[in-house]
Amino acid sequence: MDFFAPVIDGFGTVLEPGNLLYCFIGVLVGMLVGVLPGLGPSATLAILLPLTFGLEPVTAIIMLAGIFYGAQYGGTITSVLLRLPGEASSVVTVFDGYQMAKQGRAGTALGVAAIGSFIGGTAAIIGLTFLAPLIASFALDFGPPEYAALALLGVTLVATISSGNKIKALIAAALGVFLAMVGRDVFTGTERFTFGNLSLGDGIDFVIVAMGLFGVGEILYNLEERHRASAPPKKVAHVWPTKNDLRRSSGAIGRGSVLGFLLGILPGGGATISSMAAYGVEKKIAKEPSRFGKGAIEGVAGPESANNAAATSSFIPLLSLGIPANATMAMMFGALLIQGITPGPLLVSDEPELFWGVVNSMYIGNILLLIMAIPLIGVFVKVLSVRPAILAPITVLITLIGAYTVKNSVFDLVLLVVFGLIGYLMKKTGFEPGPLVLAFVLAEMLESNVRRSLLLFEGHLAEVFTRPITVSLLALLVVVVVLPMVKTLLDRAKSTPVSKEEKGLHV
Repeated sequence: MDFFAPVIDGFGTVLEPGNLLYCFIGVLVGMLVGVLPGLGPSATLAILLPLTFGLEPVTAIIMLAGIFYGAQYGGTITSVLLRLPGEASSVVTVFDGYQMAKQGRAGTALGVAAIGSFIGGTAAIIGLTFLAPLIASFALDFGPPEYAALALLGVTLVATISSGNKIKALIAAALGVFLAMVGRDVFTGTERFTFGNLSLGDGIDFVIVAMGLFGVGEILYNLEERHRASAPPKKVAHVWPTKNDLRRSSGAIGRGSVLGFLLGILPGGGATISSMAAYGVEKKIAKEPSRFGKGAIEGVAGPESANNAAATSSFIPLLSLGIPANATMAMMFGALLIQGITPGPLLVSDEPELFWGVVNSMYIGNILLLIMAIPLIGVFVKVLSVRPAILAPITVLITLIGAYTVKNSVFDLVLLVVFGLIGYLMKKTGFEPGPLVLAFVLAEMLESNVRRSLLLFEGHLAEVFTRPITVSLLALLVVVVVLPMVKTLLDRAKSTPVSKEEKGLHV
């Protein structure tokens, strides 16, 4: 009964008219963000962070969460109708979704995607409801050494598991750690890397870094990249799938939901990797793999269920451990800090209204998403007709105003432009800004807990090995670092050509 009382109170929180309205706004904006190619939830959350200053903490996080999981379905609409993924996690939906649209089955593809999104998201919320408090209660035994090891593991996992070049991800993460060190040392008061600039004395604000890299940087990059002409939208009809469609897609929805939930919890996992993994699983177990890429309904159902499940389950490490699993969760982490709330094990007990209000808002948000998904397709397709040359300057102006309102500082605007250019150059050269932002967020937690641990152990690092949880986390860290190296060496060994002399010996 003690468990269910705060859960029920959480429904009371989310059903308050103001919170319900912002839940609706979040889902609606999220769908719109998903439809607009290139913008993405990370960039949108970064741009909207200053707007949450005047909101109650629970209201702000409910809205931002709605934007995140709403964007997962919004990207499906353009993937199916225009062969243009609005969100990175919707890339694989293009393969079969667009082929179904060409066959006159666009409505069926969108209908199955909506159902899969709802089931995957709801299943993950149930998992979040029971698993997050359990992890949080376990993490109450954590001290400075455990948090230091956890933060180090988080940074390393993001850099090594993230898609793309691993070396570039590590470099980006190292840059994030360095930027977090700029400013006044919390323990000694000594200024670090400020170069005598008083404006840098308090460090670089997370909001400025996020808005620069994801806001201005993404806009500049997408203005250059988005020259591809869109095909005219296909007619959408017969949205509700037939019994045969539901039968063929039900297994994919179930597998995608489970896979997405598990991968979403991992740092560096998230919706994009989950959707790709789900597509690969469906193709691998299919009796006729050749159907994939030609309009297989499982190729839509699996990934769409997985990306929504992953979007929800990525809240588990954030709310229970204070570790953001991906770049969007780093934005959510920043939003909580702005509201004066530190995510972590104590969040469940100290802020039950916020914790359960946000978790339960996802049940309501998923229902709203299912209800609005199909009727608003026509509206979202019309939004795509707005030229980027018009949309981009408006977005940049909103970003600049938001950055200025953080501290009413012109210097922050200069930093915003600098980070915008850095974000643009990173995208151009194959560096993802995600690891940088995540490392920036985790660096303060890493440094402060390492130094607290040294004080606790009076400089004797060997004391670390007397703490089982710390040793387990460090052992996992070693595995995470060593496994990719071993895999690379084995792959090279397999691909090494056999010389003629060696072949002769075998003969």
